[in-house]
Amino acid sequence: MHAFLHAYADRLESRDYAGLHRWSIAHPEEFWPAVMELCGVRTHTRARCVVERREVMPDARWFPGLALNYAENLLRPEHTGTAVIFIAENGERRELTWGELRRAVAEVAAGLRALGVGRGDRVAGWLPNLPETVVAALAAASIGAVWSSCSPDFGADAVLDRFGQIAPKVLIATEAYFYNGKRIDCLPAVGEVARRLPALEALFVVGAAGARPNLERCARARPFESLAVAGAPLEFAPLPFDAPLFILYSSGTTGTPKCIVHGAGGTLVQHQKEHVLHTDIRPGDAVFYFTTCGWMMWNWLLSTLACGATVVLYDGAPLYPDAGALWRMAERESIAIFGTSARYLGAVQASGYAPREHVGLERLRSVLSTGSPLLPAGFEFVYRQIKHDVQLASIAGGTDLISCFALGNPLLPVYRGELQCRGLGMAVEIFDAHGRSVRGEKGELVCTAPFPSMPVGFWNDPDGAKYRRAYFARYPNVWCHGDYAELTAHDGLVIYGRSDAVLNPGGVRIGTAEIYRVVEQLPEIDECVAIDQQWEGDTRMVLFVRLCAGAALDEDLRARIRAALRAQASPRHVPAKILAVPDIPRTLNGKVVEIAVRDVVHGREPANLHVLANPGALAHFRGRAELAE
Repeated sequence: MHAFLHAYADRLESRDYAGLHRWSIAHPEEFWPAVMELCGVRTHTRARCVVERREVMPDARWFPGLALNYAENLLRPEHTGTAVIFIAENGERRELTWGELRRAVAEVAAGLRALGVGRGDRVAGWLPNLPETVVAALAAASIGAVWSSCSPDFGADAVLDRFGQIAPKVLIATEAYFYNGKRIDCLPAVGEVARRLPALEALFVVGAAGARPNLERCARARPFESLAVAGAPLEFAPLPFDAPLFILYSSGTTGTPKCIVHGAGGTLVQHQKEHVLHTDIRPGDAVFYFTTCGWMMWNWLLSTLACGATVVLYDGAPLYPDAGALWRMAERESIAIFGTSARYLGAVQASGYAPREHVGLERLRSVLSTGSPLLPAGFEFVYRQIKHDVQLASIAGGTDLISCFALGNPLLPVYRGELQCRGLGMAVEIFDAHGRSVRGEKGELVCTAPFPSMPVGFWNDPDGAKYRRAYFARYPNVWCHGDYAELTAHDGLVIYGRSDAVLNPGGVRIGTAEIYRVVEQLPEIDECVAIDQQWEGDTRMVLFVRLCAGAALDEDLRARIRAALRAQASPRHVPAKILAVPDIPRTLNGKVVEIAVRDVVHGREPANLHVLANPGALAHFRGRAELAE
């Protein structure tokens, strides 16, 4: 980042990050080619221009005429050493050198071509976070096919809600996976899904724990190893910049998941910018992100191969057999970049485990956190109990853009509770209720100019109506992301939660994260969820708390919760009722689903319960808000 800033210093209004950011927004025709040059992006043809129709945001087209291949940029011949390290909770460990990875990709790509898979065909993976998943995704990308994946903890209905829309030609699934000390058999569900995908032509199964799968119970399936064509050369199809690369899915908590199509060039260039500049990933760095193949952070992690980094894959429960599992791995593998969720950091903190007391993390430079806002207490935990001189980057973006609107910056200080900066090339602003850009006030997080990793569209949306409705309905020609946020005096960001979960007691808008960041600091509270409830012709706030072991929600604790909210937030943040529940519902990616809780409290049936990791938790909220405290 420092070298990049100084290379273009003569074009900046001020020779600091703020000046660099302003230049990157005002001059995309200079900035994005500069990123591509810095990162050594390999292309086959030249573009006619950088961006067409820039003034019409949904219709902007990046680098028309340019041809490249995403997989070619990840599998560069100059990369040497170890490409992939895989670790499972059951103790399995495997490595792939760069040569082995290139050979495996070439052989699986040849197998896909032999099946008739070509440009635009969909290859779906229902897989754990395995080396085979990486190989299959890159093989599909190398021939111009479109990769889409779900993790095996998605049930059959949830998978069909997704893959059923995109009609994959090939499905690659797992025989079983391991979680929390248990082996979970997947073959019955795999067979069911395969039967219900009418366009499916081939099914391949990856064996558990590196063994060949037992396919007697799944007649259509063949072992994944049989897909490979031994000795096949590594070839890359030149593709347009906006050729479909990945299909990702919205959470599906409010309806059928949206199938979001991301392009090869936009994904590559945006990820390279975030990896090389904002995260400072270097060749040979071991990069880890705790993620499943159903979360966009898996795609983000995959792209770090373009930096020559070693991708560290982990499959299993993050706290098994104890809270130190991933930190012992970080020490053994000399991890430089450790990525995870805010929820995981909170769980480690609640366990009492302090990584700095048990492991050596000399190589660790950055801790990344996303998935939900990281509470200020989480910042303190990282610096006090993990490593005092690490860069903590709380980042925010999403599946919709397969990247980040706000993220880290090695040149800037870290402020407690804040995301460090808006990403280069991302015209992020905060709009008030009147659509005016504001600073120091809460409002809607928007992006006022196009960026390369905007979706190339939604699947089965030929006129783009669903796409426009998703992001551009509220403010014409402005991307409205659906986050409630604030731009701070430091030019950082604070995320207060999803806009559709914002509370409105007495007409004052309150982000749910404002409540959680105060309440979850109390030692008795494990986690909480706040909703607005329609009550006696008005709206009141109800707070549900899940208690730590041994704690009781008595009048003293209720009083301390209210006092903390009044002192650290405002009297408006104090809930009308506080009730205890044994569990709080979350999506499969670990996000609290306030909308589902609100629906149940109001007697409405939530949509798509199968997208929840613990749908049974909703039963604890039925009729609760009417009960006396």
